[in-house]
Amino acid sequence: MDKPAAIKPILEQNAFQPGDRLEPATARLVEKRLATLGPTTMLFYRQPLEIVRGEGVWLFDSQGRRYLDAYNNVQVLGHCHPAVVEAVSRQLGQLNIHTRYLDDAIHHYAEQLLASLPVADGRLVLTCTGSEANDLALRLARQWTGRQGVIVSAAAYHGNTERVTEVSPSSYKTGQPPPWVETISLEPLNDPHTDARQWLQQETQRALCALARRGYDCAALLIDSIFSSDGIYADPPGFLQPAVELVRAAGGVLIADEVQPGFGRTGEALWGFVRHDLQPEIVTFGKPMGNGFPVAGLVAQQPMLARLAQQQGYFNTFGGSSAAIAAAQAVWDTLEKEQLQRNAARTGAYFKQQLQQRQQRWPVISQVRGSGLFIGVDLSRADTQTEPDPQLTGRLINALREQGVLIGAAGRHGATLKIRPPLCFNQQHADLFLSHFDTVMSELLAG
Repeated sequence: MDKPAAIKPILEQNAFQPGDRLEPATARLVEKRLATLGPTTMLFYRQPLEIVRGEGVWLFDSQGRRYLDAYNNVQVLGHCHPAVVEAVSRQLGQLNIHTRYLDDAIHHYAEQLLASLPVADGRLVLTCTGSEANDLALRLARQWTGRQGVIVSAAAYHGNTERVTEVSPSSYKTGQPPPWVETISLEPLNDPHTDARQWLQQETQRALCALARRGYDCAALLIDSIFSSDGIYADPPGFLQPAVELVRAAGGVLIADEVQPGFGRTGEALWGFVRHDLQPEIVTFGKPMGNGFPVAGLVAQQPMLARLAQQQGYFNTFGGSSAAIAAAQAVWDTLEKEQLQRNAARTGAYFKQQLQQRQQRWPVISQVRGSGLFIGVDLSRADTQTEPDPQLTGRLINALREQGVLIGAAGRHGATLKIRPPLCFNQQHADLFLSHFDTVMSELLAG
């Protein structure tokens, strides 16, 4: 069955569409891109940007114009952070090799990371991307449990390998996930009267029964604990616990995808799942781990990895290379040195409060959700104040781009503003964002 038209695939949210009128220089670059890279490489905005430089929370285009980046989570410390640039440059000048040789730097990093995680008898496996990490996580869960089924959220995105795409409903433009995947809906949480714990518990029980009817027992619940692609659902803390208990009682495990909520982004804790007082069997990480350098990985319980080693083994040629570890260590040290988790909590709370105050001025803002520097703003039709309005969302995102502010979209309908800046984003930056936001909202709604 094709996906209902009302659900907008993630790659179509705020995407450039061929046929939009472009300036000549931009048109030439777009033409070259299509001729060389093909149709699978997406561009943002109706007028795509040619970005040539980054620094902290700022991106600069080929005309020298500066943009406030409130979208790119991969550069968790900020663009081109000097600590990462220096560490990687120094390591590339000395050695960059795979993990088949002893290197105490990787042990040092692993010890710090493992100490921060509540994974019983955990061990670290390094990859180059979060997609690879999630792919391996699914493999581990299935081998360990002897089961096949996986439960994910209805608009989840977990990566781009073939297996991980199958558990990423938001990637589908046509068709739907395979029968061994079942989804849980979060949209009822848009209603503040919904009991989130009870709803997720009911949805998870329904998903478990659906998998069983189709002959697939549940191997894992795979979740991004901030539900970033579904539209950012953070509260109340702890609402995921009953769902996880049901999955474990059914013989499955919890895979916590920390690619987006991890490394201090939610402000309250280093890892997103900690807000829900969860103890995952497997935790996965993505490129924020290296501030954009290709380093990622997972932490899993030792017995799971031992079984994998006995049956197939695993080797990632440049996962955890010398330069990758240098980048990861620089990120780890800088998060603490610059107190970026604390900044995410403080700035995020201010930012969220200011956006919530604007709901009174503009009723089309139906809800503001989030934790730390990960905030979602739902936009609805003015006549209903409840029905999602992806058209207004797209207009607002592109109008902010013209004002020099970059954000994205999220949610099943593409009607949620996704705000997730680098963690060096401070109150001054939030005020600048809000000033432009006020200007654009006033102009759009006046028309």
